[in-house]
Amino acid sequence: MKKILLTAALLAVSTASAQKTDLEFWTISLAPLFNDEMNRLVAAFQKENPTVNLKWVDVPASAIEQKLLAAVAAGRPPAAVNLASDMVVKLNEQGALEALTLSDAQRKLYFPNTLSTFTIDSKVVGLPWYWAPKVVAYNTDIFKKAGLDPNNPPKTIQTLIAAAKQIKDKTGMYGFMPNINATNMLYLFQEAGLPIIKGGKAVFNSPEHIKLVQQYVDLYKKGYIPEDTMRRGFAGATELYSAGKLGMLITGPQFILRVANDNPAIYNVTKVAPYPINIAGNVIHTPLMGFSVPKGVKDKALATKLALFLTNDVNQLQFSKVTKTTFPSTVKASTDKFFKQGGANATDQGKLVSSTELKKAKDLTLVYPDASKLNKVFKDNIEAAMAGQKTVKAALDDIVKAWNASL
Repeated sequence: MKKILLTAALLAVSTASAQKTDLEFWTISLAPLFNDEMNRLVAAFQKENPTVNLKWVDVPASAIEQKLLAAVAAGRPPAAVNLASDMVVKLNEQGALEALTLSDAQRKLYFPNTLSTFTIDSKVVGLPWYWAPKVVAYNTDIFKKAGLDPNNPPKTIQTLIAAAKQIKDKTGMYGFMPNINATNMLYLFQEAGLPIIKGGKAVFNSPEHIKLVQQYVDLYKKGYIPEDTMRRGFAGATELYSAGKLGMLITGPQFILRVANDNPAIYNVTKVAPYPINIAGNVIHTPLMGFSVPKGVKDKALATKLALFLTNDVNQLQFSKVTKTTFPSTVKASTDKFFKQGGANATDQGKLVSSTELKKAKDLTLVYPDASKLNKVFKDNIEAAMAGQKTVKAALDDIVKAWNASL
């Protein structure tokens, strides 16, 4: 009799575990720094949902889009995927994301401007997670060697460029590596108060737009910015700064932790200044991270529940406390006293500086049809101008012509 009961009990246990639902969520480049926090989220969600086996997968930023498209095509997508706003625009256009159904109460959790970033054609295709206005991390040793005052960092784009030139002239090291690869020039236009699309037409080939691009072409030609700027972008800049070979790093404050991880000696001589605001635009492009539910998930309600859990008030605040440098996109979490605390190290400075810039933060990602195709036209032509294969005017004229044929 005992044997029968034991067999029945074992059978019940194996049946219960067999009935568990396997779920996955993907993040972008959070390992290994934030392993503990991600594992905490897994444990907390499983406790609330005992029938779920949740797995966390971290993916490099350069691979996430292709990996997701492949998973959707194979019919095995994750339940929730962390994407930046520009990725959401592209992947939504490719039919890879589900529209989410949210109650009024769920919508009100998030700041309206953050939720609207992930709302395309009146459909919510992502839930806002974290963001952080850019700051300028700078190497005080390099500043001293170049004859610059480490206690008086550049306050405008113009003085930042002048400081970068002085660093290169005096030390042979690069002053900065501007984030101008891919379509990033579109954000610089908007930060400078210059329009992109007016009345349904692309208008970014005016003399002001040409002048702005020409400034970077001249820096590139004269060797003031690294030759792999257009190829490696932000990743290249972070590596160069961590190696002690770059005077200033324009970065989200969360990446200052990477410098601490990669090279403590450089971190220890790093100070943080506000991102130089362009008065004309009075806005700082602040890319928003979110969680989307991919097309073809087996249980959309459960996937939505997971995305809401990952981005709720409690978990957004906890994530900010762990990163020490990112800010929540939920209303309640943003009011926590944690965000007003200062400190002497570069990480604490980054958080405090960034918090003062939040009122100017806006995700300037634009939504337009054929985004992938038009973005490639933009990238190819800007690269041609940087390489001296086209004049800036010809490059911008060609982009605008191609865009307007499509728009």
